[in-house]
Amino acid sequence: MITRLSLTAALTLATALPALAEVNVYSYRQPELIQPLIDAFTAETGIEVNIAFLNQGLTERLEAEGKRTPADIILTADVQHLAEAVAAGVTQAVESDVLTANVPEAFRDPDNHWFGLTSRARVVYAARDRVAPGEVTTYEDLANPKWKGRICTRSGTHPYNTALTAAMIAHHGRDAAKTWLEGLKANLAQKPQGNDRAQVKSIWAGECDISLGNTYYMGEMLEDEEQRAWAEAVRIDFPVFEGDGTHVNISGVAMTKYAGHPDDALAFMEFLTSPEAQAIYAAANHEYPVSPQAEPSAMVASWGSFTADNIDLMGLAGARSEALKLAQEVDFDG
Repeated sequence: MITRLSLTAALTLATALPALAEVNVYSYRQPELIQPLIDAFTAETGIEVNIAFLNQGLTERLEAEGKRTPADIILTADVQHLAEAVAAGVTQAVESDVLTANVPEAFRDPDNHWFGLTSRARVVYAARDRVAPGEVTTYEDLANPKWKGRICTRSGTHPYNTALTAAMIAHHGRDAAKTWLEGLKANLAQKPQGNDRAQVKSIWAGECDISLGNTYYMGEMLEDEEQRAWAEAVRIDFPVFEGDGTHVNISGVAMTKYAGHPDDALAFMEFLTSPEAQAIYAAANHEYPVSPQAEPSAMVASWGSFTADNIDLMGLAGARSEALKLAQEVDFDG
């Protein structure tokens, strides 16, 4: 039993002690990918960062926890997850001149609920010995019959590909996007299967000549002894949408609605968006920093530069459900 005297003493002691400086993070990104940043942030500020990795269900968990959530920040590898969190009402707007200065307008939420950290492009991996430089031009051209039997890709219902289809809808409308998907399917060398790296392996094996994939997989393959030969058999080409740029997605950060350590969380967000931190984070993930003040790693820079598609990322996230329906309508994986 706690006596009145001991309870009073406990309250006095609690009042006298400073609040613990910490930030609690729910992350879709593997902890080892951001640990160097966490270590640097703690060394600089003294604020501890606790991270919980989730494979799925981040938004649902925040909804279930409500005001009881320990999470101050969420880290995601896809703008779709950020959009879902905002739509569910589990994030909050953050006003910070540092954040808006560090993150270009195209890579942050219009209402400042989330901020981009890194970007990657959805590109074409092309066989060095069978596809001439400049032969790959636009995403629209992938439906051209000249590519019949020469393209490999993962499932058309995978989020990476539904995001690309959503962008096609945004540029050309639903009907044209459906026609494009049908043309792309007609050009496949085999039924969609495996991940992005598996498609590059198929190019290496001579089963197809080009494939769709995210840029960072090149870095992962080059660092894997078994997969290095696959990567060396291809080059990265940056297709564009006709009259626009290359399709991109982002990793990003947002503050939770019921963050218990908002000041420390804001300090961590500002640190993550600094050019120095973005360069470290992007290099660890083989991605491109969103800040023009941050340089990509030497490896990533060697793949070439690109101009990002001028499409609203939040609008793109909202169109993915329609893109999924299109992939199912044309039986893309069948």
